[in-house]
Amino acid sequence: MRETNHTIVQPPGPEPVLSENALTVLQNRYLIKDEQSRVIETPGQLLSRVARLVASIEANYGAGDAEVAQWHGTYYELMATLKFMPNSPTLMNAGRPSGMLSACFVLPIEDSIEGIFETIKDTALIQKAGGGTGFSLDRLRPTGDRVASSGGTTSGPISFWRVFSQTTDAIQQGAFRRGANMGMMSVSHPDILRFLHAKQDLKAFTNFNISVKVTDKWMETLKKSPETLHIVENPRTGQKYLLPRQIDVNNYTIQDLYKLTDGNMPGPDKQAGFYTVGDIWKTIITCAHKTGDPGLAFIDRINEDNPTPLLGAIEATNPCGEQPLLPYEACTLGSVNLARFVIEKDAKPVIDYAGLGEAVKLSVRFLDNILDACHYPVTQTAEIAKANRKIGLGVMGFADMLFMLGIPYDSNEAVNLGESIMKFINEKGRQTSCELAEKRGTFPNWQGSIWKNKLNLKVRNAAITCVAPTGTISIIADCSSGIEPLYSLVFLRQVLSGKKMLAVNPIFKAAAEKAGFYSDGLVQQILKTGSIRKIAQIPIEIRKVFKCAYDVSPEWHIRMQAAFQRHCDAAVSKTVNFTEQAKVASVDKAYWLAYNLGCKGITIYRRHSRADEPMTLC
Repeated sequence: MRETNHTIVQPPGPEPVLSENALTVLQNRYLIKDEQSRVIETPGQLLSRVARLVASIEANYGAGDAEVAQWHGTYYELMATLKFMPNSPTLMNAGRPSGMLSACFVLPIEDSIEGIFETIKDTALIQKAGGGTGFSLDRLRPTGDRVASSGGTTSGPISFWRVFSQTTDAIQQGAFRRGANMGMMSVSHPDILRFLHAKQDLKAFTNFNISVKVTDKWMETLKKSPETLHIVENPRTGQKYLLPRQIDVNNYTIQDLYKLTDGNMPGPDKQAGFYTVGDIWKTIITCAHKTGDPGLAFIDRINEDNPTPLLGAIEATNPCGEQPLLPYEACTLGSVNLARFVIEKDAKPVIDYAGLGEAVKLSVRFLDNILDACHYPVTQTAEIAKANRKIGLGVMGFADMLFMLGIPYDSNEAVNLGESIMKFINEKGRQTSCELAEKRGTFPNWQGSIWKNKLNLKVRNAAITCVAPTGTISIIADCSSGIEPLYSLVFLRQVLSGKKMLAVNPIFKAAAEKAGFYSDGLVQQILKTGSIRKIAQIPIEIRKVFKCAYDVSPEWHIRMQAAFQRHCDAAVSKTVNFTEQAKVASVDKAYWLAYNLGCKGITIYRRHSRADEPMTLC
């Protein structure tokens, strides 16, 4: 759609000070261009465009023109100082024809041709506007199952999953950013082996992350008696089956499975011919070791925190796993930049909790306003999003904060700090949501929610906090992403255009310059190794603090995820990094640790297990 100069909004304050990489990303993806693809908007004008739209919602709750103008300046300053950034669709679409401002969606896939292709249409509309989509494949009948209307058999979940992937590919060319999806399947679905192996082909489903949903009961069975036969169930009929070992994991049908009826469980002498719970687990961790997929979703833990259980169970999450959502539900995300809240006091770096608390308060209000401003492309989504009013306030810049405070990521001090920071944000977020509820009313579905029945709190939003990966917005804010350790102090980042950008951590650079050992040669050296751990010319105290993703053992990655999860309404996006030499047993250990520490899911990645990586070394 053609855009004209009337969409340009002059900033109410100074232009933000941005890095070269931030400017490159904004010019490639976000800033308004004319019909000749020339950029006609400055970063300040972009943020002003967003701030003006968010401020305009204040008028819905009694603010006059002068107060709206004040809010415009307040919200602009919050972003222009890089203390907070909303999710990418808000930056892209605020004040523009699309008007779609949310990043996260979950869509149901019903077990009918009509339902499947209705969801494919909805997916296209959402992704065209910059949103990401998550799906559960559980309702789809298994491959080879009967189709009553035709008398034939179904091609199964994997074939329809492929259509969703191809849809994302088809709309990618004209979209603002890469289409992203999450595909989830219960471990008890008859097609679970086909699901696990389908993405081992690295050329297939490249726009999907996948996770296996496991219950606490299944995990406890695995812990106590892994030799238990694994039972699957046809979602259409409720009929239970066993998985014979001799089936072709890529091509089997429901007819190839062993049908369980009363009294026909195989005897002890024949049970060796069927997959056990332990066998399925081994398949999961072996596949994850090989390619990074699948992750695990601890679905009972997710539903324990479902804020609106009367509306149904949560079946899936958004693409990065941090936002479990009901069918058709959406969520708008935003993140505070923790690196901006480290200040000097008595010549020492300390956390500015007063400033962080004020930023959290403004950010929650900002995100609540976004819910009213958003134009959802799917009617059902508009209805449930506004009835539950879920938002997802998280953090970025945590690794930078640790650098500034001189705390190694892989330490109890860092884990304890992470937990206390998230507890502070969660409490301030809830306090603000309660204040908004007093003035604006609770979210419409509050009456049957856990907020009323369990917590006895009047809140504006059914969910308030989550921890997102913050990939692109952390580039704009020039900080580390989410709660991840830095990938490397120096690395090449691949952006949508295929261009690679050199990224040098500014905190490390400043420390190296102050200590007198920074040089272009050092940059090139780090670019080859990804670590300063063994560079003798760097003082040992700096090497201890400036640790990166592959310097940190998987155990510390998971402990950090669990620490943030303990004070988070939704979930935490976190990649547990493994070195290329890591063994399958290490993945096994990590998945169990995530379960035992109360995480809602886990995603791992073993270095170089895929050819294309968004961040690389030389």
